[in-house]
Amino acid sequence: MSLIEIKNLHASIEGKPILKGLNLTMGKGEVHAVMGPNGAGKSTLAKILAGHPSYEVTEGEIWFKGQNLLEMEPEERAAAGLFMSFQYPIEIPGVSNQLFLKTALNAQKKTNISNEEFETLLAEKMALMEIRSEFKDRAVNEGFSGGEKKRNEILQMALFNPDLAILDETDSGLDIDAMRIVAAGVNKLRRSDAGLLVITHYQRLLDYIRPDFVHVLSDGKIIRTGGPELALELEAKGYA
Repeated sequence: MSLIEIKNLHASIEGKPILKGLNLTMGKGEVHAVMGPNGAGKSTLAKILAGHPSYEVTEGEIWFKGQNLLEMEPEERAAAGLFMSFQYPIEIPGVSNQLFLKTALNAQKKTNISNEEFETLLAEKMALMEIRSEFKDRAVNEGFSGGEKKRNEILQMALFNPDLAILDETDSGLDIDAMRIVAAGVNKLRRSDAGLLVITHYQRLLDYIRPDFVHVLSDGKIIRTGGPELALELEAKGYA
């Protein structure tokens, strides 16, 4: 059984078609990269998988671990093992990182983890992501640099341990050092029974997170698929 299978996906926002027959199948343990020009539909794909309410699926199917993803609410998708790292993580003033993460973890796992158990788990994952301990007491993303925000997103991924992680332009706004640290954290979280969908404009991220498959998305559909060498070709020649 595939981890996720997207069949003939058509979607629009405010009546404007964005995805126009997209097909994509991912197996367990695979890393897929989706590349393409601005406006091709890359972030739309990520948001539809996560269940963003502004997008309307007009045709097609999405099956995640044998379940009809399109019939599930966003919180149900998260509980089923789907995670999305945002391109522009939001700030939540007045809410500590620790409180936010504990509340989110309890909601996702449908449990009530004790403070002691959570603090131990959080300390372990923060060390993995090279995040200083004082960040747990700061308001969510408030005053964080671009790199710190992205590392905080991957910290969530480490805590939630998803079966499918979607990284929507995680490299956006990162310098080389920050990207290397974020990518190293992602690589530590890879599992043979889980998948990773990396959405990016640039090949440089794929130097650190090596994909099994690279897909070119253009005008709402995948027009070409290849191995890691395809990303190098795109970097050299462009999408034209």
